This record gives sequence, structure tokens and C-alpha cells, in this order.
Amino acid sequence: MKKQTQAIRIQAKRSHNREHSVPLYLTSSFTFEDSEQGRAIFAEEIPGNIYSRYQNPNVDEFVEKMCMLENAEAGLAFSTGMAAIFSSLAGLLKQGDHVVASNALFGSAIQILTKITAKWGIECTFVDGHDIKAWEAAIKDNTKFFFCESPSNPGLDLIDIAELAELRKGKNIILAVDNCFATPILQTPLDLGADLVIHSATKYIDGQGRVLGGVVCGKAEYMTEIRFFARHTGPSLSPFNAWVLSKSLELLDLRMQKHSENALALAEALQGHPAVQAVKYPFLPSHPQYALAKKQMKYGGGILTLDIKGGFAQVQKLSQLLQIVSISPNLGDTRTILTHPASTTHSKLSAEDRAAVGITDGLVRVAVGLEAIEDLKEDFLNALNQL
Repeated sequence: MKKQTQAIRIQAKRSHNREHSVPLYLTSSFTFEDSEQGRAIFAEEIPGNIYSRYQNPNVDEFVEKMCMLENAEAGLAFSTGMAAIFSSLAGLLKQGDHVVASNALFGSAIQILTKITAKWGIECTFVDGHDIKAWEAAIKDNTKFFFCESPSNPGLDLIDIAELAELRKGKNIILAVDNCFATPILQTPLDLGADLVIHSATKYIDGQGRVLGGVVCGKAEYMTEIRFFARHTGPSLSPFNAWVLSKSLELLDLRMQKHSENALALAEALQGHPAVQAVKYPFLPSHPQYALAKKQMKYGGGILTLDIKGGFAQVQKLSQLLQIVSISPNLGDTRTILTHPASTTHSKLSAEDRAAVGITDGLVRVAVGLEAIEDLKEDFLNALNQL
């Protein structure tokens, strides 16, 4: 059965009411038939729901679909994407361990690795993500974790996941990939050799900017440790948000095709505009890793970047001239969104760290939505022509 069909047909078990659409299980706890059943479920001798902090039918359905899409053995859902990242690190690492991470990560992920896990004696070395020799040189005897995004946020740098997976073979190093930009529709990192794949479900998984959520999928042995941490610290996904996210997965394939189609068309239309220093998009031949993008991804995704000449002053003017584009720090919505990373999502990084990953004062991230592409082209070109 094709994945698109499974994304629609995987559902929580029907109740006696024979519902066609899965109901919301808005309950904090679950009842037992008797004390012996409660004992057996707590002892994990038999399966069963206990408490929605641990599991819930809506959450379980969402996780089952994500594991199916990512070809994963097991998974766990979280209240946010950052909770998913933090729980993966905290659940699998201990004092004295060493992490090697790409320097092109979402700003909050960098804050976790430099300000939070560092307090617990977990060291992190940041490297140029697409330089495989830099990853190799950073490995120490106590290296336990590789972490990267591909494509990265916001610079759209790609990492050869298969090459990175091969590098750490035989070294007892866990490879985790943030797959938020690509989604399992465009690439499945586990099939390329990764151990864990992480998503902010708030973005494309939801697809309409409604709810927060996160998910980690991967090898069962690692998910067991992450689940233990999450069970006792409580970063659980709400049943309502899980219900929304599960429904959204039914259209993820169709949405990602259209996001990618619109983004490529817009990138091509804006390439070479006199007000734009550079346009970056994985499926543009001008992207420095175009060949890898075509090899590793099914489509180019819904994100492109524009480096606007004149820096922030011109970005500010552009944001005021655009008529149908939203100005927001989010992405993955049906509505096109423009973000200025240097002053928002990556503002806590130093100027030097931003420069190292290509975040200039003129860089804007465009999360291309599902509007008619003719309208998007007209809106951007009209605004750029006035700069």
C-alpha cells in the first residue's frame, strides 16, 4: 500500500459508535477494568493507556503515521519541535559526552547546545556541515552524537546524510537529522543511514499555522531512552494538537508538491532581479549543492532565501511593500511568509556566528505558500521594483 494511502487510512481503533473520522480523546487519564489490569498495564505486561502524559489514542495515531512515513521502528510526539530536540539530547547523553553539530542549525537548537546541555558537562563542537572532513576531524573518544539539519534553517545548506552516516559507522555515534524543511515526503534520513529524525510538526506537518508539536522517529533502542526521559519530564503533545496533525498528514504529500512547485517558480522569477544580491533554492542550478539536492531530495521544498541589496533598511521597506505576504517567524503555512532571521529567529547568535552560516543583514527567508503563483510573482516583483 502506498504511503499516501496509509497516511489517510491509518486510524485509531474505532469505538462502538462506528465513527468514520477519529474522535478526540480529550481525557487526562484512562480507567482500568479492575486493579489487576491496572497493575499489569503499569508493569508493561499488557498494553494499555494510563495517562495522556504517557500516551493517548490521538497521539499514538499521529506517531504511527509519522513512523510509517519516515520508515522508522518507533517514535514519540512532543509539545513542540524544540521539546523533541531537547528530549533527544537529554535522553541519550550524559555528563562527559561530546556532540558534533552543524553550525547551520535553528537558533534555539544552538542555544540548547551552548547554554543548557553545556551546564551539564556535555561538550559541543560546531563544524561546517557540508565539510565531511570537518566532521571527521571533530570526532573525539567521547563523541556520542552527530546533529544536523538538511536543508538548514535558514541558509538552505545541504548535508550528504549518507556520507555522514558512513563516517560514524563503528564509532558508536548516534546520527540525528532535523528533517523539518524537507519532511518525509522529500527525503527520509533513516533510509540514508541516520538513527533519528526530528521534526517541528508546527511547520509543514501541520501546514496551516494552527498548532504546536514535535516528533522524533528512529531506532527503537534509542527511542526507549528518549521515551523514559519524556515520560518523567512531561513534554507531551496534547490530544487536540495530535488530532489536527494526524489529519494534516493526509494532505502532506499533495501540499509539499505544490509548495515545491511554487517555490521553484518564484525563485526562478526573482533570480537576477537588480534589487536582489542572490537567490538560493536547492533545486536551482545556481545552488552550490544542486547535485546533492537532486540526489537526496524528491523536490526542492517550500523555502527559498533572498539576499536583499542594502541590508535591513531595504528589507524593512520590502516588508512594507508586500501586499499578500505575511511577516512572521513561522514557516510551512498555506500562506507565504517572509522572515528576517538576523533580527528574529537567529538574533541571539553573534554577528560572527551569523556570518559563518550566511545570515546577512539583507537575508530574508521566504516560506512559499499555496497561493496562486501568478499572484506571488506579481507581489514580489512589484515590491522589489520599488526598492
